Amino acid sequence: PPKKKDIRDYNDADMARLLEQWEKDDDIEEGDLPEHKRPSAPIDFSKIDPGKPESILKLTKKGKTLMMFVTVSGNPTEKETEEITSLWQGSLFNANYDVQRFIVGSNRAIFMLRDGGYAWEIKDFLISQERCADVTLEGQVYPGKGADGNEKVKNKTKPEKAKKKKDTEKKSNGVKEDNRATNQREEL
Repeated sequence: PPKKKDIRDYNDADMARLLEQWEKDDDIEEGDLPEHKRPSAPIDFSKIDPGKPESILKLTKKGKTLMMFVTVSGNPTEKETEEITSLWQGSLFNANYDVQRFIVGSNRAIFMLRDGGYAWEIKDFLISQERCADVTLEGQVYPGKGADGNEKVKNKTKPEKAKKKKDTEKKSNGVKEDNRATNQREEL
């Protein structure tokens, strides 16, 4: 058994332990639990269309928080990105979609959805906007209406990995490259 300590001598760890003991016996309602501790909603497999993998994702993300990245086309300043994405957020709010927006770059924003089941409807709205270059959702990049011609590759997945693989193949065919410092000097 732990030693009895005067309450005035408690540190942060002691207070955290005390809080855990108090909460152990509390009846916490299901809605108050953190999302990772809530039981997931049962999936109705009759609604899944085997031809559309998005239908599976819609059902598995229902009721869970989900984030999507949105890129604004052109070369906007951070203020322009703020204004454009604010208009999009307002339109989504008027359509009864609960969306929070965070600006993460001069042309990039994160849209956070409380219910991921609506993510694909919101994605469809966003890619139809004139200034939307692309939307990244669950690792998939969907080109928007405002994408350049070279960006309009249908539903590309993680293009950075493909580029890295090509670069490593080129290096493996050519000169062997490693992290060691050598005395030899290579001529270019």
